[in-house]
Amino acid sequence: MKSPSVIGRARAASLAAAVVAALVLPAAAQAQNVAIVNGKAVPKSRVDALIEQATKGGNQQRTPELEQQARDEVVMREIFMQEAEKRGLAASAEYKSKMEFARQQILIGELFADHQKKNPVTDADAKSEYDKIKSANAGTEYRARHILVETEQEAIGLIAQLKGGASFEELAKKHSKDPGSGAKGGDLDYANPSSFVPEFSQALVALKKGQMTEKAVKTQFGWHVIKLEDTREAQFPSFEEVKPQLLQRLQQQRIVALRDELRAKAKTDYKFSQ
Repeated sequence: MKSPSVIGRARAASLAAAVVAALVLPAAAQAQNVAIVNGKAVPKSRVDALIEQATKGGNQQRTPELEQQARDEVVMREIFMQEAEKRGLAASAEYKSKMEFARQQILIGELFADHQKKNPVTDADAKSEYDKIKSANAGTEYRARHILVETEQEAIGLIAQLKGGASFEELAKKHSKDPGSGAKGGDLDYANPSSFVPEFSQALVALKKGQMTEKAVKTQFGWHVIKLEDTREAQFPSFEEVKPQLLQRLQQQRIVALRDELRAKAKTDYKFSQ
């Protein structure tokens, strides 16, 4: 039989261990939580997720101020959530409908993110696209002015006024139906002829610098009087300048391709509009 002194020491050690456990375990649990709201823990993982979302893309840096804002936000959300649940709002049909819509959006977003991760757009892809666009837009750029009207008779009358010495810019401001260039005196700035409809382009490239069309030019938009102001070799930005836009464009194209592929494979009696 153990002596009372030994038994006493054993009990004391056991009691000390219990006290330590009582102090340490809540502290460890607390480290995983931001706060306790009405007896319910608010996990730190919510703060981390909110900060990750805020700093994604590098537009915002993780700072002590941002971390404090995130902690405030998740604790307030918990307070609001508890109140909403207390009022029974989580059981409403409207809430369930919104939750289902949100679930769909999040899951679809994850699908696209997964597709992009598995099919990344590289700098080489962007450079290839750049070269293709640059090649298609190489050559001579034309700076033109035009006056767009609804009838051939209007255009013929404007040509007569111009031959009589009237200002092209003033007539364009007064008569042109083109909302984009009319206010600018008909100025279309420098552009590759391929950016215009064929009838307009053919008439434009046949002109010499300073000339205007002798006859009205008909297109799907109406009747035009065209004047060639100047020409120059095509100007094109460097690859580095447009690389971000090209990467984004190619990523969007791959998402559209995935959409079309999935739609084509789906067995459905629904007829899409496009």
